[in-house]
Amino acid sequence: MTAANKGPKPRGRLIVAVMVVAALSACGGAKNPGRFTKNFFNPEEIPLETYSAEQIFERGEFELNRKRPEDAAFYFAEIERLYPYSEWAKRALIMQAFAFHQDKDYPSSRSAAQRFIDFFPDDDDAAYAQYLLALSYYDQIGEIGRDQGLTFQALQALREVIEVYPESEYARAAVLKFDLAFDHLAGKEMEIGRYYLRRDHYAAAINRFRVVVEEFQTTTHTAEALHRLVEGYLSLGLTREAQTAAAILGHNYRSSEWYEDSYKLLTGRGLQPAFYENNWLGAVYRQTIKGEWL
Repeated sequence: MTAANKGPKPRGRLIVAVMVVAALSACGGAKNPGRFTKNFFNPEEIPLETYSAEQIFERGEFELNRKRPEDAAFYFAEIERLYPYSEWAKRALIMQAFAFHQDKDYPSSRSAAQRFIDFFPDDDDAAYAQYLLALSYYDQIGEIGRDQGLTFQALQALREVIEVYPESEYARAAVLKFDLAFDHLAGKEMEIGRYYLRRDHYAAAINRFRVVVEEFQTTTHTAEALHRLVEGYLSLGLTREAQTAAAILGHNYRSSEWYEDSYKLLTGRGLQPAFYENNWLGAVYRQTIKGEWL
């Protein structure tokens, strides 16, 4: 099980305990999430307030085990209400964030996680709370064509995990998700650029592909972006820019299909890939090939 789908662990170890079989069978008959049977056996229902924090916590875990995260979140929230200053309330708060996330109630999960971070910043589970907060954005990232505001928020929250809790078990998972979200943003720019290119809006398309080359160089979209620049610049008659883009493409992605296509476009017009430094691609050339970052 990866860090992304683990449940919270008491005292820093995020696990969900399994209740005894007798308790499971008795609780299964409860119809009102706010009340359950006395001692898990007595058919007479009594108010939730008569149970200890530990018993309510166990009921929350039970609801998670039977995949009813909404009910689980209710019980964990009740511990906060009934026993606000107890150790169980702290444990219930991180479990509440987890249960809401399982229920795909991302705003509520984020709220509970943020409260945990605010109240218990030095607790062992603070890293997990920050990770859950990041996931509340990350797991909502949809199709590339949608607005990418959530992606930016996910990146910011994931960066918090990486920078504030670098030694935690969640930092590695956060790095992987950060890279995927970053790639997602580049994909958005590429989609818009292709849209403009298909409609012969070359200047607008070039602006999008330029963003990918300058700001998303580490993503999987850079090679195609360079090739699309070759297409766009040739269409505008800007041959030196096209040649420079192809030269950078050939230096970094010579075996790719994108370089082959760019090379054919240039040679079909009697041109070759070549470096010309008197344009913005010259800066990219100096950085990526000569290593001159200053």
